[in-house]
Order: sequence, then structure tokens, then C-alpha cells
Amino acid sequence: MKTLITSAVVLSCLASAAFAAQAQSFEPPSLGPTVASPNYVGQNNGSLAKSPVVTGKVFDRFIQIWLENTDFATANSTAMFRTLAKQGILLDQYYALTHPSEPNYVATVGGSFWGMGDDNFYNIPTNISTIVDLLDTKNISWASYQENMPSDGFSGFSFTSPNYITPSAAPYTYYMRKHNPTIIYDSVALVTSRAALHRNFNDFAADINASTIPQWLFVTPNLVNDAHDTTIDFAAQWLQYWLAPLLQDTRFNDARTLILLTFDENESSSINNRVFSLLLGGAVPASLHGTTDSTYYTDYSALSTVQANWALGSLGRGDTNKVMSNVYSLVASATGYVNNNLSGASIPLTNASGTTPGPLNPLMFVPFPPPNISAVGAGGGPVFVAPGVSFAALPSPVNLTALNETVPALNTSSTDAPGVEAPAPSESGAGKVQGCAKLVTLVGMTVGIVLASP
Repeated sequence: MKTLITSAVVLSCLASAAFAAQAQSFEPPSLGPTVASPNYVGQNNGSLAKSPVVTGKVFDRFIQIWLENTDFATANSTAMFRTLAKQGILLDQYYALTHPSEPNYVATVGGSFWGMGDDNFYNIPTNISTIVDLLDTKNISWASYQENMPSDGFSGFSFTSPNYITPSAAPYTYYMRKHNPTIIYDSVALVTSRAALHRNFNDFAADINASTIPQWLFVTPNLVNDAHDTTIDFAAQWLQYWLAPLLQDTRFNDARTLILLTFDENESSSINNRVFSLLLGGAVPASLHGTTDSTYYTDYSALSTVQANWALGSLGRGDTNKVMSNVYSLVASATGYVNNNLSGASIPLTNASGTTPGPLNPLMFVPFPPPNISAVGAGGGPVFVAPGVSFAALPSPVNLTALNETVPALNTSSTDAPGVEAPAPSESGAGKVQGCAKLVTLVGMTVGIVLASP
């Protein structure tokens, strides 16, 4: 199968890659995190409605903030991150699950990365459940806030907008779908009310000012502020601008708020995938400020911890894997959940890419598996089974690439919406500006480039 990438997309990709390779200086996108910005294309559509609070055992609000592609030691030696560590709990044995970015994002909301080993444009089918299903069963409000997303519910591959850091430069691709995990699942994206809960930072400002921030949040800065296209020092400046004041704002961080600040993956795929992670917020007792929790955690722990806190059901996947889904000790101790004691060489290696069979791996393709309905999750509730799930036995893995086929969930269509780039298949592996890597190596051959899909 082949995808035609036009010269306009090639030039846009080259411009983004070239600019990202240059040293950029942090520029606040607005006057503050609670102030709407003309630098974001999408204007807010009014605030969310205020929802009743569902009380949890340790916290009533859980906020995840994900940054990009940084080794543990690099973040741990950066002044802003050390300052924040004094205000919370350092999780120094927290591991991403694989490389590159996208599979880690989809895993932390869906309990699996489905064999994915790239950053391509996928539509995970409607019968595959996510954390959203579990939250909705108990009417726990949620939203995903994506800094430069152009409109609520936007499902495009990427979005390029005016360069607010260097206005004289070419437009910049600040938003990528691969960092917006819940929209990748059609069980969310194709439900209008759920899709509308994917909002940009102008919406975030409106929701803060209306005191309608929901109970479960996933927050993704743009590609420069999350360190993907820049440096850890750049991301540190963004944290000083955005997170530092919000930690003092009770509309965001009250006494029942738990915040996870983490990274999607490390930069060095030759070592295990340990990432710097902090627990912050009013739910962290002052007595634990500046402490370190060395329990083994992974991206699945964000699922199991939320399940334990609100006594939810589970997805019957990695969230119930007793090796890889330890509950944050702060919550485990309050709920009676018993974590394993893995440490040192016993911690699994999770730095490989594309080596796991699954429905999103064209080299080792198997259909989407059903959840393990016998699994017992940290919340103690039943395993959620979406309508239309098949419990038929799975066949042996098939190499679709050898058959000149690709996985059914891969989306190779383009769109004519302004600022949206066609989803060029990407290469796997850690590193910055991955989406353009393949195009950059081929530029100069022709005006219209034909790329073979993986």
C-alpha cells in the first residue's frame, strides 16, 4: 500500500524539522495559564458544565501532565524539576513501556499499546474500552487538554499554526494527535459528547475561571513546551510559567488533587525506559514532600491507581498485570492494595520497540484480543467489556508487511482542513522530530514523494 505525500507537506515538514533543530527560546504563549491566548488558533467554546464531585479514597481529582523524550538523569539534574520534587514525591523507579511516543500514550488510557512500534495515525476500533468507560460508569467527569489543538474534538493527525515564538518564521506544527491518547480510540472519538471533551488551552483557561475543571485530566503541552522539539530547560521554563502558578490556585489544585508529572519515554533506547516522575498536589501530605518512592511503576500504574482510588472496574489488560501495575504507594496504603516488591534486575526491560505481537504491529499482526474477564483489578470492580467484543481464540501472528498489507486500524487518509498534515507513516525508535525523519532523508528526489507504508 502506498501513500502520496504532496510537495506542500514535504516543505512544511522540512520547515518544522529545520526550525526544531535550531535553538529556540521559550516564549510564554499567553499572560498566564488562566488567560486565553490569540496564539492558539482554537478559541474556547465556553466552559464545561459543573459536575457533581465523586469522592475518592485519597483524591477527588487526578491530573496527568506528560512531557517528552528525556532520560531520568537529565530531568533529575535540572533545577526546576528538583524544585518541584521538594513539593511532592519523586517516583524514581517509574518506567515507560516501549518506544516511541504514541504507544506509551495509548497504553496509559487503554491498558495496552497493542504491539505498536511507531507514531502513525491509528483509529483503534469502537469495541476497545478505555479509562473513559470506567470513569463514565461512576459519572466521574473527565477531559483531555491539548495546548495547540485547533478545535474541540479535533481528530486530525497534526495541526500547523502561526509561529508565535518567531513570528517571521514559517508556520509550526505545534500539535500532534499521537500525544492525545483518548482521541486515538474510536470508542471515544466517534461519540460526540466524548469527543467534545478534548479541549485546547483556551478552553482550559475558561474552565479554570469557571471552576469547572473535571476530576480526571490528561494534559499535553505543545511540541516545544513538552521538550519534544526543544530541550529540558525549555520545558522547565514552561513549567515555571504554567504549572507553578496553578499549584497555588485552588481551582486547579485543592486539598484533594493528585498530579502526576511524567515523561512519555526516555531519550536513550539503549537503556531501560526509566522516566522522571513526580506526584504533586494537595493530596500529597506535607510530611511526604521531598521524599522518594522507589516502588516499581509503569504507565499502567496511572490506570490501577485511579481504579483503586474510586473503586472502579478494570480493562482486563495491563492495568491488571500484577507485575506492571503497582498502585502509587500513597494510594495503596490507604486502600489496602498490596504492591509487588520488584527492584533492580527483576524490573522488566521495556526499552524495545516493535517486538510485541499485536493488532497494530504489521510484522507480527494478531487481531485485537478480548479483555481477561477473570482479571481482578486494583479497584475490585468487574472487567469492562465493550459491546461487540469477540472471545474467539486468536490466530498465530502474521507478517502483513510481507503480504504487502498493513494493519486495519492504520489511517492513511489525508484531509483538506487548513493546517492539517497528511499522516505520513513514521519510523519507530526514540528521538526528537520523529514524524519528519523519513521525509527529510528523501527530500530532493522529487516534488511529489511516494512512500511505502510500513
